[in-house]
Amino acid sequence: MEDNELNMKLWNDVLEAQGYSLLKTALGIEALGVAREHRPDLILLDIRLPDISGFDVAHRLKSDEVTRSIPIIALTAFAQTEHQREALASGCDGYISKPVNVLNFLKTVETWLAVDNTGTLLSPENHTQE
Repeated sequence: MEDNELNMKLWNDVLEAQGYSLLKTALGIEALGVAREHRPDLILLDIRLPDISGFDVAHRLKSDEVTRSIPIIALTAFAQTEHQREALASGCDGYISKPVNVLNFLKTVETWLAVDNTGTLLSPENHTQE
């Protein structure tokens, strides 16, 4: 979930080059439905969305029995410690500050996708990145 088209394209290009499939949305409310319907292996969540905050999206996803086990990584230009704490408190499982180092970004995604919700090791071609 990213409202900036250039960032969305970057994440898309980097992840698709690694064999991941993506579902994309720029709106938090829409993302809630997409996550519920498709149950992705991982959610990359911008904190500043045009309709509702990423903190609210994370909280709603973690409050929903269908989506609560999906890992959420916050992507945000807010680099201060208090924002990181707020992201984690709202339900995000990880945090990446913008601007993003592409190698670190990929490493973080790969780490979160290395084991699925049942503890089974997965390979990139088996992942659906939302």
